[in-house]
Amino acid sequence: MKSFLYPKLNPPSFTWVRPESGAEIAKVHEWIQPLTADADSEKSKDADFVVVGVPLSRSSISASGASEFPDAFRRAWKGFTTYNLDEDVDLSSRMAVDVGDIPMHVTDIHRCHDNIIQASAVIHEHFKTSKVCAIGGDHSITAMMVKGLHQARPDEKIGILQFDTHFDLRDLSDNGPSNGTPMRNLIESGVVKGSNMYNIGLHGFFNTKDLKRYADEKGVTYITLRNARKKGVEETVRQCLAELAERVDTIYFTVDMDVLDIAYAPGVPASTPGGMTTAELLEGVLAAAKHPKVNAMDIVCLDPLKDTNVQPTVKLGTHVFLTFLTGVMLR
Repeated sequence: MKSFLYPKLNPPSFTWVRPESGAEIAKVHEWIQPLTADADSEKSKDADFVVVGVPLSRSSISASGASEFPDAFRRAWKGFTTYNLDEDVDLSSRMAVDVGDIPMHVTDIHRCHDNIIQASAVIHEHFKTSKVCAIGGDHSITAMMVKGLHQARPDEKIGILQFDTHFDLRDLSDNGPSNGTPMRNLIESGVVKGSNMYNIGLHGFFNTKDLKRYADEKGVTYITLRNARKKGVEETVRQCLAELAERVDTIYFTVDMDVLDIAYAPGVPASTPGGMTTAELLEGVLAAAKHPKVNAMDIVCLDPLKDTNVQPTVKLGTHVFLTFLTGVMLR
């Protein structure tokens, strides 16, 4: 069946057989419901969580199969329960819907980006109170999801919390809107001020000095992973959000999985040594999700084709998503 938002969205790339009506829900794949018909749209308007796949990776600087993550992500649900033992929270008490995937053109990246903006705007207009979770895809999708949010809510001032190894402030004139440019794209398009961007997790030898100079000129706040560890990742996130919340109406949270050390996340296009541990990332995600102004998020740059057979990175990406939902419920 077609998504009720067709042609803005395609049906989910993969769906599970649903449990019988009245059956106890214990696993994530039994809980998140695919949204496939007009009849479902009115019922879903008040959904707590909305999942949308954004299967684009042709705009990645590094060779990337991140477009395969939305499908791998959905397939991974069966390995997770809805109950978070650490926080004594059961996600199944809330409503979650999967609205499918944003359609992509085989060769036209500009058209793909336009599709993301349009779909994001429609999603944010329809699901006015839902927490929208975009599953990428490379990091170029973030600029487009935020632009769509801006179109839907032009009166809201948007801030960015970014977990990343990279600034993502490359010059768009060099290679167009790629996964290295989303933050600069948002600054230069006037959608988000540089002073309303906070980046946590930069480390090592993976950024050029000119990008730091640009960040300083535009007032971007960045905290290296070394400095975040000195203060504690959780406390660093809380302080950044406290500052950001004073200046903006809504906060978009983006998790680039290359912020992780290669030992924890082999399945990313630009894997690096010296990054976050799994525990640090999940701690930071939970802290971010607890903040009342964090209303949308994405997970990007996770390449299942580079992952090992047991899919540690795919599973961790799914864990990040479920941890975010947990944090929202703990507000």
